[in-house]
Amino acid sequence: MKLVRFLLGLLLPPLGVFLTVGVGPTLFINILLTVLGWIPGSIHAVWVIAKHEEQVNEQGRIY
Repeated sequence: MKLVRFLLGLLLPPLGVFLTVGVGPTLFINILLTVLGWIPGSIHAVWVIAKHEEQVNEQGRIY
């Protein structure tokens, strides 16, 4: 599923962000960036997806 979200983040940035974090300020920021230009929207989407995966992996660790 992670690969699908990254691919959607590159091809359809708002959809990749929506599938990762749902509806919220991050999604609206990504929509705005995508309207301003596809590349900024894609960069933001990949960053959001990567950071979300990093946080999920960090929460799963036992200290």
